[in-house]
Amino acid sequence: MGHVQSLIAFDLDGTLIDSHRDLAESANQLISELGGNPLSEDAVGGMVGGGAALLVKRALDAAGLEHRKNAVARFLEIYDTRLTNHTRVYDGILETLNAARSHASLAVLTNKPLVPTTKLLDAFAIRDLFQSVVGGDGPYPRKPDPEGLRAIMATAGATPQRTLMVGDSAIDYETALHASAHAGNVSYGFGFA
Repeated sequence: MGHVQSLIAFDLDGTLIDSHRDLAESANQLISELGGNPLSEDAVGGMVGGGAALLVKRALDAAGLEHRKNAVARFLEIYDTRLTNHTRVYDGILETLNAARSHASLAVLTNKPLVPTTKLLDAFAIRDLFQSVVGGDGPYPRKPDPEGLRAIMATAGATPQRTLMVGDSAIDYETALHASAHAGNVSYGFGFA
């Protein structure tokens, strides 16, 4: 058997990037368009983690609005216009990623759709740091299902014992456990609300 690689897979929102304000403003624009009252940034931040459809469902529920068939598509249209208005890479992340690359392959595993994920990674000039990027709308079920992480491990030639999933929520922790990988959660972010 060949050399087994080490792998560190990172969540995106709340782990690598602070996107809560752009997500909140996008959700609130959708809510306003549907006749509701805006939610606080912190309230929307606590809704992030299960993908765009779940975020929209939670936001509309919190605003007391009925679900519309095209609400998720409209949210993604709105969000696409403001991906980087306020979003930033957390302090110290670039240095952490560069240091980690000398010890392991790096990947992103997020429930955010792949197109906005790639746009964000490109906007912050960090896409090339990752061997794999898997979004929530790809061929694998969204986290906490472990299939996306298992696919990343296979691509990297890593075993579960040499894989670390880093995130900011119970979803990321459960994903690692379901894949028999190691889990590490950051002390910042907004996934544990």
